[in-house]
Amino acid sequence: MRPCHRLQHPLLHRSGRLADVTGATDLHPELPLSAEPRQRWRLTFARERVPADQVGRAVLDAWQQTLARSGLPLAGLDGGGEGRARIAFAAPLPAAARGEHELADVWLVERRPLWAVREALCDRLPDAHRWIAAEDVWLGAPALAGHVIAADWQIEVAGRGLDRDQLADAARRLIAARTLPRTRLKGATAKPYDLRPLLADLAIDDEAVERVASESIVVRMRTRIHPELGAGRPEEVVAALAESAAVEIAIGAMTRSGFLLADDPVDGPPSLGPRPGVDVVRRRAAQWPR
Repeated sequence: MRPCHRLQHPLLHRSGRLADVTGATDLHPELPLSAEPRQRWRLTFARERVPADQVGRAVLDAWQQTLARSGLPLAGLDGGGEGRARIAFAAPLPAAARGEHELADVWLVERRPLWAVREALCDRLPDAHRWIAAEDVWLGAPALAGHVIAADWQIEVAGRGLDRDQLADAARRLIAARTLPRTRLKGATAKPYDLRPLLADLAIDDEAVERVASESIVVRMRTRIHPELGAGRPEEVVAALAESAAVEIAIGAMTRSGFLLADDPVDGPPSLGPRPGVDVVRRRAAQWPR
């Protein structure tokens, strides 16, 4: 049996010629065309504490409004429709925490110099946000969220009879421990987990004594961000510290001072050396053209 000519060549008319086409075929006429990104900017900004309802979806919507008003040729907004700008954040920041060097990536479909990006965004950031710097990042660089491996925190703690040396000893015990069994609530379910793999460093900040109230103690910590294990939460580290020291501790203020990226150099033991997540950003910012 001879094979069907039309099955072998479905675009051919039965007469043997190509079907008549009057124009270009559009498989999705309802979708606007979007250009490929040509530039990727990594924004560094600060954020103050915000109300509990100003995180999650609310902050994403606020950033979308900021980007839409900026006038920049942003990927996702270039198709002429009701699109959303492409933006990616390093990690969520709790409403009760300050962020000194937060990171977010945005993509442009046309290249722009740093001064143009700064002028377009500096005075338009969402409420409680403040512009710090921006860096032109390679388009093929890893995704920001997957590239963050740790976060640095400064936590002011207070409590009746709280002793600095007592807390310092407790911090050393936590770092020396092989496991730190904890329980995390997910809805109504209690899920046991090990906090130790998510804690990179923990120490008392001696340099912060003059910057905070006399009854407060500043705890410095570095929590890991793991793609499978999740992220170490500073409030859980403080709870483990309180149990180890056998004291009650209340968190007065919480600040995320910076991130550690996978390709950032580490200048020595975190408890003794500088905080690379912050210092690398500052060194880069000093080198960027204005």
